[in-house]
Amino acid sequence: MNQFKHTQLIKELALQHGFDFCGIAEAKELTEDAFRLEQWLAKGFHGDMQYMEKHFDLRINPKKLVPGAKSVITFLKNYYPEQEQPSGFPKIAKYAYGQDYHEVIKLALNQMLDELRQKIGPIEGRGFVDSAPVLERSWAWLSGAGWIGKNGNLIQPKKGSFFFIASLIVDLECVYDQPIAKDYCGTCTKCIDACPTQAILPNKTIEANHCISYYTIELKKQTIETGSDRSYQDWAFGCDICQDVCPWNRFSHPHQEAKFKPIEGLLSMSKDAWLEMEETSFKARFKQSPLLRSKLNGIKRNIEYLKDKGQ
Repeated sequence: MNQFKHTQLIKELALQHGFDFCGIAEAKELTEDAFRLEQWLAKGFHGDMQYMEKHFDLRINPKKLVPGAKSVITFLKNYYPEQEQPSGFPKIAKYAYGQDYHEVIKLALNQMLDELRQKIGPIEGRGFVDSAPVLERSWAWLSGAGWIGKNGNLIQPKKGSFFFIASLIVDLECVYDQPIAKDYCGTCTKCIDACPTQAILPNKTIEANHCISYYTIELKKQTIETGSDRSYQDWAFGCDICQDVCPWNRFSHPHQEAKFKPIEGLLSMSKDAWLEMEETSFKARFKQSPLLRSKLNGIKRNIEYLKDKGQ
């Protein structure tokens, strides 16, 4: 089977496994991305996310993750919900409405890899879903999935940015897709203007340690300084502001993945309901949810901060 048939098979399997896009780039060292990442880390924009500093060489070179790697396959999976969260409740980022995407997508990647091995033969490969040192957005751009917006998100033409990105690195030659050459954000600055914590800087640089998602998910301190003048606009877990205001997301359409449907009652939980919840109930109710990342204490901390600030 030649590289053209390999490519056709991969893209057919991607559709069968529920992915909304599949593009392929040649596995190579990302030298320009390495420089940008190094500068970003040096400025401390990663805050307390010390894991970002680790395995730097693995992040920029897929051949160190999969020996003999020849192709990086990018998959996108839509998570834009049909149901909007009612106003007046602690806000949850759309990606966390349902089951943990890591588990859902990793299962599909592993099944795909097994099927490729059955049809082609021995293949060295690994799947990655936002859980290993892989620069997913860079590979997505190289594979023609979209362009990187001013808010740092990958934006697909006439589809928007509410997509999970996954990667499959394999030692298989394929036909490679081409990046989208144009940046279609143009002169628009809606995401920059709307960010309440001014975390979006010029040149598509994100000061992650000022982002609401960082404060509500990544920050592990027991308290948030109540003297801060930052407005979190009622976000208890994550933030969608820069995506919600993006004009390209007017093209977003509801996903078809049953596992991403909102956990019953999640979107209408009051501040008091969260604060009164016990650990055993939290773990039972959200055992398959991304909310476990913050833990119940983290979500309670966020809501206490919102109440203290009158948000």
